[in-house]
Amino acid sequence: MLQKRIAIDLGTANTRVYLPKKGIVANEPSVVAVSVDDNRIVAVGSEAKEMLGRTPDIIMASRPYKNGVIADYRITQALLKHLIGGVTGRIRLRRPELMISVPTGITSTERRAVIDAAMSAGAKRVYIVRAPVAAAIGANVPIAAPAGNLIVDIGEGTTEVAIISLGGIVAQHSVRVAGAKIDLAISDFIRKKYGLVIGARTAEDIKKEIGSALPLDKPMKMQIRGRDVVAGLPKTVELNSTDVTEAISERLDDIILAVKAVLEQTPPELSSDIIDRGMIMTGGGSLLRNIDKLMTKVTGVPSYVAEEPLLCVVKGTGIALENLDDYMRSVISNR
Repeated sequence: MLQKRIAIDLGTANTRVYLPKKGIVANEPSVVAVSVDDNRIVAVGSEAKEMLGRTPDIIMASRPYKNGVIADYRITQALLKHLIGGVTGRIRLRRPELMISVPTGITSTERRAVIDAAMSAGAKRVYIVRAPVAAAIGANVPIAAPAGNLIVDIGEGTTEVAIISLGGIVAQHSVRVAGAKIDLAISDFIRKKYGLVIGARTAEDIKKEIGSALPLDKPMKMQIRGRDVVAGLPKTVELNSTDVTEAISERLDDIILAVKAVLEQTPPELSSDIIDRGMIMTGGGSLLRNIDKLMTKVTGVPSYVAEEPLLCVVKGTGIALENLDDYMRSVISNR
């Protein structure tokens, strides 16, 4: 192939890269470390993530992409440049074509910022695919068929809900409530109930280890360490899964409301398809224990977690790029 093509899932937590005929070739944390004195890029990806919460005053480690939109244009550009360079090498005879997934809820200005950052990072041409469409493709959903498919993609910064039919989005809703807000709810709950301050990583570990969307018949327990709010000294407490279920219930309600909002917008002809086909859940948030059962319980729609839900968006973005002619009406080009 004369023209290099690269698919990128530019996520809040992780950025993944897919090459046609090779599959996923990179999976880097979306973190960039910058020197405060001279505004120089110090580290990108995994190396930068190790610096989070551990940097001196002269270095700032941050995530350039928050809640599905660019929070820092220059740092996003640096991250993309790093990823493109890692795939194509430092010396490039041809500038690559990129396909990038974005949330459905971003504005045209925010979408333009993604395209501009990619062009500045070295792309010749940029295609944009909306995250629910990419997730559906990656989950092997036949989106081109004249039938309704309900996709719920729970990422780190946003939850995307969409009804897809004939290659396009019929109804959609996006909320900036997802993995990060769920982690924050856990840390806030532990601070209020146990007087313990914990970090974002510990909250995420709690969610993965004992988190559940519904109360468990046999609650799970976990020892957690943090800083006592009053004494300011290290402290250990025992947390159980019932606490976590209580802590995250409001954030899950926000996601449920987004799903219900889309179901209410769905044309009657497609509603029967949704009941027959069910709800496909993707993204890291769909790995939360019993979240599919909760969705079925509150909506009445059978819910299924896709195979490898964390990778559905990047796989779908890559497949769309590999078969561009077939998916052209599902993507947006910068020209």
